[in-house]
Amino acid sequence: MITLRLALRMLWRDLRAGELHLLALALIVAVASLVSVGLLTDRVSRSLDREANQLLGGDLLLRADTPWPDSVRDAARRAGLETADTLTFSSMVSTDEAFQLVAVKAVSEAYPLRGQVRVAPARNAPDAVVSHMPAAGEIWPDERVMAALGLHVGDTLQLGDAHLRVGGVLTFESDRGANFFSMLPRVMVNVVDLPATGLIQTGSRVIYRLHLAGEQARVAAFRQQIEPTLTRGQKIESIDNARPEVHIALTRAERFLRLAATLAVVLAAVAIGLSARRFMLRHLDGCAVLRCLGARQGQLVRMHLVEFAIFALVASAAGIAIAWALQGTLAASLAPLLGSRLPPPGAIPLAHGVVVALVLMLGFVLPHLIGLSRVPTLRVMRREMSAGRKLGAAAWASGLATLVLIVLWVAGDARLGGWVSLGFVLALAGFALLSAAGFRLAASGGRAAGGGWRHGFQALRRRLGAHVIQAMALGLGLMALLVLTLVRADLLAAWRDTVPADAPNRFVINLQPDQRADFERFFTDAGLPAPTMEPMIRGRLVAVDGQPVSPEHYEDSRARRLAEREFNLSYSARLPAGNTIVAGAWHGAAQTPAFSIERGVADTLGIHVGDKVTFDVAGQRVSAPVTSVRDLRWDSMRVNFFFVASPGLLHGYPASLITSFHLPDARSDFGLALSRAFPNVSIIDVGAVLAQVEGMIDRLITVVQLVFGFALAAGVVVLLAALQSTQDERAREFAVMRALGARRVQLHQTLLVEFLAMGGIAGALAGVGASLVGWLLASKVFEMDYVPALAPVLVGALVGGAGVVLAGWLGARRLLRQPPLALLRDAV
Repeated sequence: MITLRLALRMLWRDLRAGELHLLALALIVAVASLVSVGLLTDRVSRSLDREANQLLGGDLLLRADTPWPDSVRDAARRAGLETADTLTFSSMVSTDEAFQLVAVKAVSEAYPLRGQVRVAPARNAPDAVVSHMPAAGEIWPDERVMAALGLHVGDTLQLGDAHLRVGGVLTFESDRGANFFSMLPRVMVNVVDLPATGLIQTGSRVIYRLHLAGEQARVAAFRQQIEPTLTRGQKIESIDNARPEVHIALTRAERFLRLAATLAVVLAAVAIGLSARRFMLRHLDGCAVLRCLGARQGQLVRMHLVEFAIFALVASAAGIAIAWALQGTLAASLAPLLGSRLPPPGAIPLAHGVVVALVLMLGFVLPHLIGLSRVPTLRVMRREMSAGRKLGAAAWASGLATLVLIVLWVAGDARLGGWVSLGFVLALAGFALLSAAGFRLAASGGRAAGGGWRHGFQALRRRLGAHVIQAMALGLGLMALLVLTLVRADLLAAWRDTVPADAPNRFVINLQPDQRADFERFFTDAGLPAPTMEPMIRGRLVAVDGQPVSPEHYEDSRARRLAEREFNLSYSARLPAGNTIVAGAWHGAAQTPAFSIERGVADTLGIHVGDKVTFDVAGQRVSAPVTSVRDLRWDSMRVNFFFVASPGLLHGYPASLITSFHLPDARSDFGLALSRAFPNVSIIDVGAVLAQVEGMIDRLITVVQLVFGFALAAGVVVLLAALQSTQDERAREFAVMRALGARRVQLHQTLLVEFLAMGGIAGALAGVGASLVGWLLASKVFEMDYVPALAPVLVGALVGGAGVVLAGWLGARRLLRQPPLALLRDAV
């Protein structure tokens, strides 16, 4: 109780004296930054997950090749979930004059549980979202079916034995997907009409989907309940495994949002570290007096620990209150952008803010408190004596270790946290060495200067250690700000370019090898570049290193699906565009039998370089070793293959050609002409899928911009607090100079030299560090192409010099106005 009372008195005294104002500002801004970013990213992430589930037509999707039993629907309803059914299969539709192969989608009235369906009243007419599905006896063909058969709304279309009325033109389904079957021309009907068609018979190839939607906790609980009961042919689809291109976009968005929170931690740690150092230097005399009065080291440490613990809780509460108000305002403005109201904030980010505040205080303040407790009693007579100087390296090492641990925790991603930590640790080491060399060089170059200029250059060498610490702190803060501004813009531009404007929006399958020349000529005659065509051979993986492959040998559901499916194989001497070799070596034009495997399939099936894989191709066994592993860009919308063989290995086996190309909107007539010229091929329009991906990326980038903007505002405040932490040292120096007769103009010159040198050096180093951090993040975390630019270096030097001069000048204005006697009295 005595320690608690003394700690409360000390806290009240330090607050009244202004000793903790700087540290309070840093801590409040730190907590406000972390909690607001945490609350907003949590709400946005849950909202984006909910929006992404529109691509499934629900929050969870159960898929099977046989009808789902009513017991599953009943269990879902008992769990508080909504249900909807869809069935998809291929069939022919016809009029009196023509036939068309289509993908039929039969839906229940409750479909879609998430997302939307859009229908137009006529061909080439504006569409609108519909709130009901096709009525009984009604069919909705898409534009391609309408054009191919010359249909109009109100006409009759035959599907199996049923004659259905065309009730509208189907233009969009948010859950259509990007597989080849779903890209066929489409018609939508009501499930009640299926019996009349007579198309669903024993042995029919039908995909039965059961869409589920509800609260996140209930969906997760039902998934855990149903997953162990799934049998062969049944599986669960989520946004992670159903839409790889969307999963990539969401993963990148989450990493960008976590990057914003991580950089906020770095900025906060810089200010808290400098504030803790300033607090120790200002309390050395008071602790020396307490030691003279009999206070023990342990007692001093306990009193200060309790003081700072209470202080951290109060400051974190203030920061949480500010964060709650800010994120609420930002979330309200963000809801219209996302098209829906954000989910309510959770409590976990609030707890994170309190924990981070306590950990930051402990990691950065405790070493300095130990230094305070060890201050010798003789300091009351000899002020140059200080045990705290011996703990300088330990204090910064403790702070750095604390920073790395918090960065890893806040990042929530070992790769993101690791590379950010490595980048900033290397930056600190580089800043220390290069800034010391820069200050020495500047001091040497300014020997011939006179007046206050010369004193400023001499101060760079005389207080080299203090200037290096300040340059490291300023450089780290400026580097984080440059990453938040210039490098962030480059990263977001690179992210947007992952789906380029000329990305393929048409796929062509079933093209025969003897049609290649005519197909290419058709493009060149139309003034379009001929696409690159790849051979495609169907094959089933039957053995790995002589061991038979069976779904029962794998526990992972995706591995079981891969083991029972047929793969699309290809062969090529050149590495496909968008592919990168991550293990082994590409086989090239060598005729030696070899396979190259996609990394995801290799990891799922446990296949490594050197393993011998065997495929059943048209009833014959084909074996070859795996000589390379490739990383694919699934979001490139190009033709990709899990397995690519060396030339000659699959030559001679039955093959068709597959290709993709970009068709401008103004040339939509070319697609219809191509279909008529090559009636045996299937031309698949993925423009709607591509538009979904591009729209989601643009929306995610806007969200990231907002979150980064808040972190940037917090970083500016923290950087100003870091600059103010040097005010006490400068006050003592000014006291001596003014007492010795220095004029105000000389002090101005001294300040200008120091601030320009410190800001310019720190800014230039920050620019170099920001470019390197951006390159590390792009190549190692976000898996994007990024070339470091010179702009951050130039902008860093200019902004650093001007910003430090302005902020430092504002901070030193009071010192310049005070009379010499007052400065000398305050400094003693």
